[in-house]
Amino acid sequence: MASKEVKAALKSAREAIKNKEFKEALKHCKAVLKLEKNNYNAWVFIGLAASELEQPDQAQTAYKKAVELEPGQLLAWQGLANLYEKTDQWDFKAELPNIYQKLVDLHASSDRAKCYEVIRKLSDIYQADKEYSKLAKVWLRLIELKEEEAADKKEILQLWQQMTELLSDCLDEKERDSDSEKHLITAFERAMALMDPVPGDEHRKASADYIKCLSNLPQEETKMKKACETMSSLYPNQSYPLQVLCSHYLKTGDLNEDAVGSFSRLHDLAPNNGLGHMGMGAKALQEGRYSDAIRDLAQGLKKMNFGPGWLSLAEAQLRTHRYTDSAASCSQGLTVCVSGDNDLRFRLLKLRLEALVKSGEEKAADQALETFSQIHNADKEPLLVALKGRAHLNKGQVDEALKVSSQLEASNPTLAQGSVLRGLAHLAEGQQQLAEQSFLKAVKQSPDCGEYYFLLGQLYWAMGEETRKDRTKAHTHLLKGAKLDPNLGCVFRYLGHYYREVASDCSRARGCYKKAFDLDNDDAESGAASVDLSMAQEDMDTALAILQSVIEKATPGSAKWAWMRRGLYYLKVGQHQQAIADLQAALRADPEDWVCWECLGEAYLNRRSFTAALKAFGKAHSLQPGSIYSVYQAAAIKQTLGKFKEAVAEYLHITARHDYVPALKGLGECQLSLAKSLMEDSRDGGAVDLIQQAIQNLFKAAELRPDLSCLWKLLGDACTAVSAVSPNRAQVQVPAPLAGLDPHTHIHLLDQAQTLKVGERCYARALKLMPEVSSLWSDLGLNFYRQASLACPTEEDQNNQSLLLEKAQQCLKKAIMMDSGNHRYWNALGVIDMSKGLENFALAQHCFIKSIQVEPNNVVAWTNLGTLYLKKDNIELAHEAFKIAQSLEPLYVNCWIGQALIAERVGSYDTMDLFRHTTELSTHTEGVKGYAYWVCSTLLDKSNRDTELYRYNIVQMNAISAAQVALSKYTERIQSDPAAFIMLGFMNEHLQLRRQALHAYQRAVELLQSKSVTDQLAFALGSYGRALCTSGQWEEAIQVYSSTPLQELSDLAGLALAYCRAGLVSESIGAYERALALASSEKETAYILTALSLLQHQQGKLDSAKTLLFKCSMLKEPISESLLCLCALGLVHNDTTLAAAALTELLKQGSASGSVVEQRCLLTCTLLALQGNYTAVQREASRAVHSNPGNPSLWVLLSRVIPQYYPKKANGGAMAGHVACLSSMTQGKRALLYSGVNQLASGRSSGEDSHRNAFKTMQRAVLLCPDDPATWAGLMAACHTENTSCYLSGSAPGRRGLEQTLMAVVSEKVQSVGEIERPLAHSLEGWVLQQAVTGLMLGGQLEQAEALCSQVLNVSPEHPAVMLLLRQVQCQRLLEASTGAALPEAVLEQLNSTVMMNPNDVRAWHWLAEVYSSQGLLVQAVMAYRQSLQLASQLGLHSSQVASLLQLALLALRPCMAGVPGNDWKDLVLEATTEVLKLGSSPMALLFQALLQYAVKMTARETRRLLERLVYSTSQDFPASVVQVASWYLLRHLHSKNDQELLDVLLDRAKRNRDQRLLELDSLLQSSS
Repeated sequence: MASKEVKAALKSAREAIKNKEFKEALKHCKAVLKLEKNNYNAWVFIGLAASELEQPDQAQTAYKKAVELEPGQLLAWQGLANLYEKTDQWDFKAELPNIYQKLVDLHASSDRAKCYEVIRKLSDIYQADKEYSKLAKVWLRLIELKEEEAADKKEILQLWQQMTELLSDCLDEKERDSDSEKHLITAFERAMALMDPVPGDEHRKASADYIKCLSNLPQEETKMKKACETMSSLYPNQSYPLQVLCSHYLKTGDLNEDAVGSFSRLHDLAPNNGLGHMGMGAKALQEGRYSDAIRDLAQGLKKMNFGPGWLSLAEAQLRTHRYTDSAASCSQGLTVCVSGDNDLRFRLLKLRLEALVKSGEEKAADQALETFSQIHNADKEPLLVALKGRAHLNKGQVDEALKVSSQLEASNPTLAQGSVLRGLAHLAEGQQQLAEQSFLKAVKQSPDCGEYYFLLGQLYWAMGEETRKDRTKAHTHLLKGAKLDPNLGCVFRYLGHYYREVASDCSRARGCYKKAFDLDNDDAESGAASVDLSMAQEDMDTALAILQSVIEKATPGSAKWAWMRRGLYYLKVGQHQQAIADLQAALRADPEDWVCWECLGEAYLNRRSFTAALKAFGKAHSLQPGSIYSVYQAAAIKQTLGKFKEAVAEYLHITARHDYVPALKGLGECQLSLAKSLMEDSRDGGAVDLIQQAIQNLFKAAELRPDLSCLWKLLGDACTAVSAVSPNRAQVQVPAPLAGLDPHTHIHLLDQAQTLKVGERCYARALKLMPEVSSLWSDLGLNFYRQASLACPTEEDQNNQSLLLEKAQQCLKKAIMMDSGNHRYWNALGVIDMSKGLENFALAQHCFIKSIQVEPNNVVAWTNLGTLYLKKDNIELAHEAFKIAQSLEPLYVNCWIGQALIAERVGSYDTMDLFRHTTELSTHTEGVKGYAYWVCSTLLDKSNRDTELYRYNIVQMNAISAAQVALSKYTERIQSDPAAFIMLGFMNEHLQLRRQALHAYQRAVELLQSKSVTDQLAFALGSYGRALCTSGQWEEAIQVYSSTPLQELSDLAGLALAYCRAGLVSESIGAYERALALASSEKETAYILTALSLLQHQQGKLDSAKTLLFKCSMLKEPISESLLCLCALGLVHNDTTLAAAALTELLKQGSASGSVVEQRCLLTCTLLALQGNYTAVQREASRAVHSNPGNPSLWVLLSRVIPQYYPKKANGGAMAGHVACLSSMTQGKRALLYSGVNQLASGRSSGEDSHRNAFKTMQRAVLLCPDDPATWAGLMAACHTENTSCYLSGSAPGRRGLEQTLMAVVSEKVQSVGEIERPLAHSLEGWVLQQAVTGLMLGGQLEQAEALCSQVLNVSPEHPAVMLLLRQVQCQRLLEASTGAALPEAVLEQLNSTVMMNPNDVRAWHWLAEVYSSQGLLVQAVMAYRQSLQLASQLGLHSSQVASLLQLALLALRPCMAGVPGNDWKDLVLEATTEVLKLGSSPMALLFQALLQYAVKMTARETRRLLERLVYSTSQDFPASVVQVASWYLLRHLHSKNDQELLDVLLDRAKRNRDQRLLELDSLLQSSS
């Protein structure tokens, strides 16, 4: 019964598992186990169900129970394997190989396919766990099973090959398993035995892998060699077995015959293989062929990075004493050294330590000590300890080195390295005797070491005087060292020193240096010495070969000595570009080498690269300030470039410290060149000073080197140069020995003739030294010619002149005989023959033609030939000659002067233009005087002012200024020409240069008085008198005019004007009446009558003045001046009818020009203002500007009238002033003040515009016109505006405390104002006082304000305006002290009385109204404002009327806003604002009307309309404050109406304009609602 239940339950469990009802299955299985506890299937089903239910531990227990029950059954083992595979638990994974092993055993007899599958899984696990021994056994079991099945050979081969692949990774393990290695070798051998064919590709690859495997197994060396030989015999073209062999031999260091054979075979088979080269290099190292070893090893290492190869290369480099390279090779070897190869690492570190120590560098010493610390147990190696001591010594740690030396001597007394260390330490301390003993001891201990002998030889070379005299001992030891160590380059260097300095055997020395350099290419001293000796022996090829070899190997910034020497060689042979390149490379190595910089500068100089050369010499001088050569060359370059002033400074820097002849010569040349440039500009005084300095410096050089002809020639040039200056300026200080005078005195002052005579002697001295130099004969001849050209007042002088000309002629002939091909000599001879005294015109013509034949492009000769023809009146030939000269050199001024003279003779219109062109080219006396004459002639002819020719020649070409500048230079040099001074004075008058004109006329009068020329003197006196009148010297003018014949109208008119200005009115009237008799035209009569009328008016005879002016207007040719005077007369006496009539007649004369236009506009504006038509004032000024936009005076007038009569357009007024500033500097000074006033009127402060504001404009005005009190007053107003702006914005004012200072400045400037402007100046002074007091009050400085008023009253007690200011200050103090209490009646009465003392002061009534308003006396305040309005209307003050009306409207608006009942105040607001709008547009009046409407009916549509008209206005005339206030009230209106749409529009506008206050108000209104 139980068996049936068990079967049924197992069947149910199987069905449940099949249906994936695992819990049901568990129930059935548990039921089975209750019946049959050891049921195998039940336990298996439980394991399967628990596994599916993810209960791995229960499943494992069930499977293990089943395995225990029946170990030979597969089902439980498979379940267990599946469980372990799918469950990620480490204990399951650890047991999985055992499960697989059991399955392999079970499947081996039943199911081979599943057996092989399990083996694969098992091998994967062993491979992942790197259990290669077990992996090998499993794989051998697989191969065994395959062999039992009699699998084919190919499949077996594949299994063996797979086994080799699986086991190959065991070779990479640190702890190797010998069994695994044996199984791997067996697998390779069995696989290779099964391969077919042999040889073949598969067999070749397997052989290579087999050899690679064996190469990693040191114990299988024999098999490896045999395998390599076998593969080489089978595959002779394959290099791999030879590579393995060579690598093995290199690693082991076993360089036997077999190794050499392998190296040779590999090299022959694969020439590019690195191992072959390294092998050959290692063998060469073993045999002592170090150079071959380094070459082969380096070549091999380029192709293959191999640790033993780096070791061999480092050792070879150490043997050849290339310590830096050796250390670098060791470092490379250490980077490729594998971690397990400790022996190779130790050898590399040891070798690196030795190389770093022996390099001797301090930086390398630190690396050496670090390397020492990396060597295991280095302290136990005496040799390494000795190297450590030398490293300390290289760092300068002598005590530490001695300490190490003592330790070595104690532990190893026979160690030579210890003795050497002690010797080097003693040598570092300067104890040469002790060092010698230590080195001798080292030599005894190690007699075969060449280095120790070198150290001894080096010591003997550097020891005391006795040893230095006898260098034999040093020579002996150096030779011994060279014999023992022929690769020690430094020993050959010292041998080179010995042969060069002691034995004087340059050939041997050169050989030694060459040997030293060949051994050590970094030995710059040996290389340089070898090159220097080769060049000294003219062996340039060898020298260049050495330099080329060094340069080819050099890295950037190295081998300075080679680059520099090759650069000097190229400089010597003239290859400047190559020299520059090499010297630049040298400087890259050492930028601080001043010698190299000088060489580079020399190369640049030879290449004509002056700027670069200048920089190079400058750098050299900065590095070595004591070098004269670099400073001299820099000066010479600047001299060549024409920078004579800079060159003089450099030369003076040299001569201040040394008497250096080249510098003195260059200094003299530069000073002479500067003098010539000054003479070209007619600056004779400065030129003479420079000539003096040049003579002194050149003579100083000549005293040092009197044998130099060039110095005497330059002295002659300097002395001859004075011939070009004015004779009265040619006073030259010459050294006494040079002048041939008393040698006991240092300096003698010579005139022009004496200086030229000294120049003659200097040329003679130069000729004595070099008589065959033709240029010296030419210079001497020209000197004679210059002497002959001086003035000859006496007959003796004239004879001397002829003699000098003959000498000049003979000298030039001598020069021509020596050098007939020099065109300058022929030309100079022609000039001399043509001069007055010889006048041999035929010979002169011949000379000029000959000069042209020698040099066809000879502009000077052609010009001189043209001058000759012109002198002989041959106009056509002269024109042709000058024409050719112009074509040859268009900038040569003399040929243009010749053409101008021809044009003047033939009467051409181009004459003036030609003369003008000559002044543009250069300052030439003939050209300047000719141009000045034509300019003056054109100016005197007043009939041509409107012609195109006049506008071009005079206006467009700026003729007056150009001629005045040129003529000033002319008179600076030629001071004896009265006509030139008269013309200069005339042009100075036109340019308003009054003082210069006065001096010019005065000089002309002085010259003419000495010559007694009556006509010219009268003209000059008249001009002189006119200049005196212009400069305000009336008494002197009267005297000058009185000295004239007084037969000219201009003289009488001038005399009358002088009398008038001197206050002699009666005499002036008499003079004008005399002039009236000389008037030749009605126009002249009109001018005289106008002047007489002005004099009559001055005497108070108004009717007589009017009669004379009416008489002028009745003439056939009335003049505008008389009508202007008549109009002005009417305006002065408030006769608008007369003024209007005169102005009408004036306008009938048609268009005017110049100052008349401005006068007409000014009179018209004055008449309009007098008539009360203020708007028309601005329009009239604007109309005049539009009609004459090029007239700066009209722009100034417009800027002036706007702030007074139309302040709303103040921005436009500021712009008008700016335009005037740009148009004219003269008018712009005043316009700048008006521009600032306009900016003040518009309220433009620095807070609104930091660049264009009133303060900055006034500052500029003060800078340009510091003597004008109005500008200082404007600056005070600007400061007040800035402070007020700061108070309004809540910031601290930055310009406080300036009121009294500026007031004092204004008072000082007022004292110098002319008599006519004095009343206005005093008014300005009063305004400044008011401004100062206002500023002090605004700043709260009431005590200072009161003290200022009291101070003024002490000086002027009867000053009602100041008394008013004092009362205002006192009232302010009372108001602040009363703290809200009412002022007493007596005080108010006193204030009223004070205002009544100033009945015409509108501001006083405004102030009184404000006081009444503050006391609540609104009716009295209204009365005060009405009084101010009435006063402003009477005075015609437009702005004051507007201000009074607005103040009145504001006063009435306050009760309305406060809700006071009644219509009186409302009517008053409407009345006042309406009157304001009648006078002109006023945003403030519109705002008051809108606010009144808001107060009357806040929610009305009319309220919104009035406010929106202000807020959304596009007009620029609406101030921002008005718009902002209107916005606030509009916002409150819209909130009261709850009009969200219009609110959004207003708020959007506020956001765009960044109106934060309006947005804050909106937030407050929203929160309150």
